[in-house]
Amino acid sequence: MAVSEDTILKITKEIVVKFIEMGRISPASFPDSFQTIYSSIKNTVERANLLSVITDESEKSDKSE
Repeated sequence: MAVSEDTILKITKEIVVKFIEMGRISPASFPDSFQTIYSSIKNTVERANLLSVITDESEKSDKSE
């Protein structure tokens, strides 16, 4: 399942907004926090996509045997 860049940005924004509302992130730390959260989400999505591809190929291999 491919996730678009736009979707990752929207998810990151929602998380950062919630953290700001809770007082966990200040406006001064916004740039660093946004980048850190964005990178974490993007890496997670990329790993999930890679695992999905590996699983799909493994299942195809099992069926052909």
